[in-house]
Amino acid sequence: MLALALLLAVTAADSVLVIAHRGASAHRPEHTLEAYALAVEQGADVIEPDLVMTRDGVLVARHENEISGTTDVGSRPDFADRRTTKTIDGAEATGWFTEDFTLAELKTLRAVERLPDLRPASAAYDGRFEVPTFDEVLALADSLSEAHGRRVGLYPETKHPTYFRRIGLPLEAPLVEALHGAGYTSPDDPVWIQSFEVGNLELLRGLTRLRLVQLAMPGAGPADRPELRYDAMTTPDGLATVATVADAVGVAKAMVLDPETLAPSSLVADAHAAGLAVHVWTLRPENAFLPPPLRAGDDPATHGDLAGEVRALVAAGVDGLFADDPGAVVEALGRTP
Repeated sequence: MLALALLLAVTAADSVLVIAHRGASAHRPEHTLEAYALAVEQGADVIEPDLVMTRDGVLVARHENEISGTTDVGSRPDFADRRTTKTIDGAEATGWFTEDFTLAELKTLRAVERLPDLRPASAAYDGRFEVPTFDEVLALADSLSEAHGRRVGLYPETKHPTYFRRIGLPLEAPLVEALHGAGYTSPDDPVWIQSFEVGNLELLRGLTRLRLVQLAMPGAGPADRPELRYDAMTTPDGLATVATVADAVGVAKAMVLDPETLAPSSLVADAHAAGLAVHVWTLRPENAFLPPPLRAGDDPATHGDLAGEVRALVAAGVDGLFADDPGAVVEALGRTP
């Protein structure tokens, strides 16, 4: 029995998808070609670009359309007058927004580390890297696939799709056209399109056969469907409804493991019963992001027991892990990059 249990554990670890969350973002400024390339070198199966629009309708990789925390725009006097306040999905934000810049203007900016106090080694690369377009990410995935002898997957997220649609810059058709044009057309291709919204996924389902992922977090709900809550959407009945559109759920790790005890919930089993894969976000090595039992001391920047978190999530039966440090997750899974 012990031998069988060990075999099953190894098999599960081998099948878990390692998703490079914004690239190897524990080591390089996020959403840069250099962060994505390093992630693949570390053994990630998939790179994850969050996508927003420029004023001239080009998809670019940024976690948010507000870019003061991830670029040097705040130090650029020529763009000082672009600073403004907007309401995005019901929340007020002040800063600089991609939809107010042409691609040519964005290309003059340089990426910076979003968490410099926790990741000073990554902050040492501030000012070196551009904001990439989605077309550049697609080209990189193709070149990395050839260089590493394996097909590198893509896990794009549509950010604030209802907001962008309302200002005349819809994300869905340009995203699908880019993916289909790059040869990704089948549900067997290594592509997963994710969204926190519901209507966005419904629109995408009408445009593509590529796999779709409904994102969820506790205590919140989709910006485009205020009557819905993610907690209800991840019950057995809710998951059955999600499965009519999506192929997987991408959930906050606290929805799978109790942060205090690491005891698993029923979510993975319930999702699997509905025919949905379960991908969990986000694994980060620093104490600031680890469950209390896995922290090493009190310094938020110190690296704790990330491998222990990986083992607990694999034991819970998850199908994929979003990771800021994909190399550490690959190592914890017992794989060779």
